[in-house]
Amino acid sequence: MGKAQQKPVSPPPAAPPPNSQRVELLPGTERLEGGTFNGEEIRKLIGNVRFRQGDTYMYCDSAYQYPAPSNRVVAFSNVRLVQADTITITGRRLDYDGDARTARMLGEPVRMVDPRMTLTTDILDYDLNRKVAYYTTGGHLQDPQNQLDSRRGSYSTEAKTFGFRGDVVLKNPDYTVTCDTLNYNTLTKVATFLGPTTMRGKRGDLYAESGTYNTLTKQSDFRRNARLESPDYRLGGDKLTYDEQTQIGIAVGHVTLVGKKDSVTIRGDYGRTNRLLGRTKISGSPVLESVTKRDTLLIAADTLLAVDSKVDTIPGMIYGWRSVRIWNQQVQGACDSLAYNLRDSVIYLNRQPILWASKSQLVADSMRLYMRRRRLERLVLRLNSFIVSQDTLLNFNQVKGRHMVAHFRDNKLKRVDVDGNGESLYYALDGDTALTGANKVICSDMRIAFRDGKVGTISFLQKPDAKFIPPHELKPEDERLKNFQWRPTEKPTRATVMGKRAPLAVTPKVKPAKTKKAAKAKVKAKAKSKPSAQTPARTPTQPGAVKQATRK
Repeated sequence: MGKAQQKPVSPPPAAPPPNSQRVELLPGTERLEGGTFNGEEIRKLIGNVRFRQGDTYMYCDSAYQYPAPSNRVVAFSNVRLVQADTITITGRRLDYDGDARTARMLGEPVRMVDPRMTLTTDILDYDLNRKVAYYTTGGHLQDPQNQLDSRRGSYSTEAKTFGFRGDVVLKNPDYTVTCDTLNYNTLTKVATFLGPTTMRGKRGDLYAESGTYNTLTKQSDFRRNARLESPDYRLGGDKLTYDEQTQIGIAVGHVTLVGKKDSVTIRGDYGRTNRLLGRTKISGSPVLESVTKRDTLLIAADTLLAVDSKVDTIPGMIYGWRSVRIWNQQVQGACDSLAYNLRDSVIYLNRQPILWASKSQLVADSMRLYMRRRRLERLVLRLNSFIVSQDTLLNFNQVKGRHMVAHFRDNKLKRVDVDGNGESLYYALDGDTALTGANKVICSDMRIAFRDGKVGTISFLQKPDAKFIPPHELKPEDERLKNFQWRPTEKPTRATVMGKRAPLAVTPKVKPAKTKKAAKAKVKAKAKSKPSAQTPARTPTQPGAVKQATRK
C-alpha cells in the first residue's frame, strides 16, 4: 500500500498589520445575531453596543462586526466615537477600519467636539494614527470667539490646527474674513492665510494676499499688496500691521495713501495711521499727487500728514513739514511747512516760502494759494512780500510791500494788489529790445496789471513818490530794491519733486464718437460765437505806462 494521500495545507490567515489591535466588543450588548451583509459573514449587534480599541471607544444603537481576519465595524444610529477622552465625534453611521485605524462618520450632521471647538459637517474622515480629521463636503467650525466655514478642511487634533480651503469665511464680533486658504490654531486663536484675503469690519476693511490675524488680541500682520481702508482713505504697503484695540496701523515699503473723496494719492516708504484720531502720517520721501485731466499737483516733504475730515476742525487737511516742495504747470515753490485744505482747495505756505508763477518769483513770510479745479486762481502774500521777474533784456522788475494779492487767469498772472509800504521798480523797454529807462515808485497801495507775464499798467491808490531814471543815469543801487533776492537755482522741477518715485499713470479718457448731427451743431455754435466785423478792437495799454488813481 502506498503512502496515504495527504490533504493540501490551507494558507494561514493574513496577519494583521504590526502593532494593530483587535476591535473589542465590550459587555452589555442586548442582542447578537449572525448574518450576511454585502456577501460577507457578519455579527449583527443590537442595543447598547460598545467597542474599544486602545484609547478609542465607540458607542451606537446597532452595528455589524466582521469576523477575523477582518478588523472592521460598521455602526448605526446615535453613533459616538471618543478618543483619549478629548475628541468626540457623533453621527448616524460609522465605518471603522481597526487595522488602518481610520474612521468615516456620516450624518446630518456629523459633529466633532473637543474642549476648544465644535466642527459640523456631513461626512468626516478621521485618521486615528495621525490624529487628523478632514472633510470635503463643507464644514462649520464654532469656538467661543469665532465661526468659520469652508468647502474643504482638515484638523490636527494633536497640534490643534485647522486647514481650510475653498470659500473660507471667518466671522467674529469685529471682522468677517473671506479668503480661499486659511490655517487656524484653536490654541493660540491665530489665523494664517494665503492668497487674496479681505477682512470687513465696522470701522473699515483690510486686504492682503498673505499674513496672520490674532482673533484674541485683534492684531493683524499682513504681507503682499496689503491695504487698510476707511471711508475717506486707503493705506497700503508691502507690509501692514494693524491693532484693532488701539486702531493703529503701520505700513512699510511702497506705502500708498489714497484719498477716496479728493482724488489725492500720497506715496512713501513708511506710514502710520491712527483711526481714533483720524490721522495718517507718511514719511520716507513722501510725495502727494493730485491728478486731473487738466493738470497734476505734486507736493513733497520730509513728512506728510493726512487728517480725516470727521475729526479735524478744518475738514480734509494735508500737512507737510521740512523741505516742502510744490510743482504743477502753473506754480512751483518751496517752504518749511505747509497745510492743504482739500475741501476748499487752499494751500497755506509757512516759514520762508518762495514761489515761481507766470515768470515771476514771489517771496513773503507766509502765503496762501487758492486753487479752483486744481488751477491757481489767487495768491495771498503776507508780510515782507516781494515779487521779481526778468524782462527780455534780463533786467529785474520788482514790487515789494507789506501784503500782496496776486490774481491769475488761464495760467497767467493778471494783477497784483499791494497793500501797505508799496515800492516798485520797472524797466521801460522799446519793442522789447532797447531800454528807455526805469520807473521807480514808492506808494503805500498800488495795483499792477500784467499782460502776457509783462507789466501793463500800474495804478497808485495813494500819493506816489515816483521818478523816471534814464538809462545813462542808472546806478547799481538804483537797480535793486531793499531785500532783493534772485534764487532761480531753488526752483523745483517735476523730477526733483518726484524724487525716486515714478509718476502715477493717468488713464486716458475715451471721448464718445461724434455723430454728423453733433458735428453740424458744433459748426453752427462756432459761427454764432464769432465777433462781428463792426465790433471795435480794444487798444492795448503800452507796457511800462504809469497812471495815478484815487481810492473810491
